[in-house]
Amino acid sequence: MASGRNEYLECESSRVFIILMFVAGFYGAYTYSVRGGVFCNAQTANFVLFAMALGRGRITDGIYYLIPMTAYLLGAFVSEILPKPVKKTHIMRWDTLLVLIEMAAVLLLGFIPDSAPFQISQVAVNFICSMQYNTFRQAEGVPMATTFCTNHLRQTGVALAKIFTGKDSSHIYRAAEHIKMITAFVMGGILSAFLCVIFKGRAIWGALVPLGIVFIDLLYADLRTEHSYIETTPHGH
Repeated sequence: MASGRNEYLECESSRVFIILMFVAGFYGAYTYSVRGGVFCNAQTANFVLFAMALGRGRITDGIYYLIPMTAYLLGAFVSEILPKPVKKTHIMRWDTLLVLIEMAAVLLLGFIPDSAPFQISQVAVNFICSMQYNTFRQAEGVPMATTFCTNHLRQTGVALAKIFTGKDSSHIYRAAEHIKMITAFVMGGILSAFLCVIFKGRAIWGALVPLGIVFIDLLYADLRTEHSYIETTPHGH
């Protein structure tokens, strides 16, 4: 494990979470800009639209929203089932394999024509975002979400309140970590929006760079620096 924080695996490092949050912002701007004007990082909006459709008697429209919701459900299911058998191969951790799967999905999504049904890209992004969210849970002991900002905004407010009341100075660190995550998400969205104007559907390939950095980092840890910890379960699981 990395020096100075021996209790944490590389897949729990803050830098890994920040880069993944950047990728999530990239996904969000991508699906909204060129893949149907929706956000696929989380499912709250889909549940609202599902409920509205049913309330207005538009049953067919309501059933449509079951597609992305089911994809998100399956992503959580798969990411809960696969870690144990993957670890037992003693080659790489599930966290590392997941990033590789994301890279493969991103590569394939870039080849989908702009004229293709938006649902193809939306379901794929729903699936990989769900797996990412369920897999990366804590950054050096701080609970984190790597696909959306709501919890980070809430946690920042809580931390600032505790700092203001003088109850616990450690919340300065927590507030800073959550602000970093929000900033990374926004920066990812900015880059994605810019690339979408130029490259349309192929802009998704821009996510391969940060994902590649994370993959190399995690793979090196699995094969070299943390190989003896290959079966260690990350905090929060």
